[in-house]
Amino acid sequence: MTRVLIVGAGPAGIRAAETLVRAGLRPVVVDEGARAGGQIYHRPPHGFLRDARALYGSEAQKAEALHACFDGMVARGQVDYLPGRAVHSLRDGHAYVTGGAPIAHDRLILATGATDRLMPVPGWQSAGVFSLGAMQIALKAQGVALGQRIVLAGTGPLLTLLASQLIKAGAGLAAVLDTSRMGDQLRGGIGMALARPLVTLRGVRMRMGLPYYAGVVLDGIDAGAVRWRDARGRPQVTECDAVGLGWHLRAETQLADLAGAEFEWSETWQQWLPRIDDMGRAGPGLYLAGDGVRILGADGAELAGRRAAAACLHDLGVTAPVPDLRRTERFAAALARAFPWPAVDVPDSAIVCRCEGITAGELRGTVDRTGPEANRVKSLARVGMGRCQGRYCQLAAVDLIARHARTSRAAVGRLRGQPPVRPLTVADLLAADSSAACAKPEDSAATPDHSAASASPLAAPCSQATPRMPCSPSAPKT
Repeated sequence: MTRVLIVGAGPAGIRAAETLVRAGLRPVVVDEGARAGGQIYHRPPHGFLRDARALYGSEAQKAEALHACFDGMVARGQVDYLPGRAVHSLRDGHAYVTGGAPIAHDRLILATGATDRLMPVPGWQSAGVFSLGAMQIALKAQGVALGQRIVLAGTGPLLTLLASQLIKAGAGLAAVLDTSRMGDQLRGGIGMALARPLVTLRGVRMRMGLPYYAGVVLDGIDAGAVRWRDARGRPQVTECDAVGLGWHLRAETQLADLAGAEFEWSETWQQWLPRIDDMGRAGPGLYLAGDGVRILGADGAELAGRRAAAACLHDLGVTAPVPDLRRTERFAAALARAFPWPAVDVPDSAIVCRCEGITAGELRGTVDRTGPEANRVKSLARVGMGRCQGRYCQLAAVDLIARHARTSRAAVGRLRGQPPVRPLTVADLLAADSSAACAKPEDSAATPDHSAASASPLAAPCSQATPRMPCSPSAPKT
């Protein structure tokens, strides 16, 4: 029997599982979360008293439908669900997971979501500075606002969404500082409105009543205050006790890298993304879906999950319906134009790699010695070698290297992924090493090699009446 492994139980992973179950398959679903739903529909612990409307706002019905769909499949024994597990390595058709034995598979669907995209700001390594995603997780999972007088800064839909959620929860919001100029937002907003008018209107309404400023430049974060300049260049200081940062999202692609996917520079999203066909195929037996391959948001992730599963079924000789992504793609492209990555020269004193404490000046000095190639710079400067494995600093570092060398970010390249993609306990490390040493040759002979980048792991479907719709990224803590 074909063994299909799905990594991720957000909207893309859940809809991929649903599509496979409808075709009579029983996939294995591995997810880092304690409960399925992804980050936008992050579920609180059992017994949490806030209802879905308070947690998810206008998306409450979609969230509940997605949760009910997956919970029903688990209850009926239609999927093998492994929550609270992280896939840290891939090799010879086996996925190595924390807290368990390697999982053999013939087909692999990666629905790994996305994380906050962050830009270095002087002082961002200080206590009390979080990613927007971390603030949202704390609010959803525990009903906690990470501060009493909060400044949110960055750009993208999550900036105003989180601001609206914090205010509804009774938190004190000092300012919402958007680095995107109003002109860019208006031009991109036309395309957004043409593709999805109701979603665009809902986003505009969220800003009403917010202390919102567009076109700002962030100068630094000090103890108890954020220094910034408004759209006219006038200096401002806003007192606060917590700061949330985020510049839209970056696709979580490290497992796709280990699985052998090829990458290409996306001018739309200004980041390296896996190369896929229009169904989500990234290689033999490898399928990618959701924000981990294209930043399409919650609704797009559900559709992409169905498409990737349909591609898997088609490759097995089984027909399945293929949803249309074109309208969602048009909306996402317009959104990227409305909220671009800011063109900012980071001062030499600013920390770029928080894990290793590497400053922008140290990075520029290394570029002068090595040339503008990402992995050479990494090898000498140690940028991207820390606990986060470049999740927070890679894109900002590549941008800094390109600006300093006066070349393109595409020419600088990307940091190569390597296992493990998550920090491991010693027990997990030993278990993975032991499993690799004891694996039988026949275990891997019949399965595809989803590890072109690594020679060793460490060197009944939903009711028809159920409404279906969105989810989204995987936004981590900083």
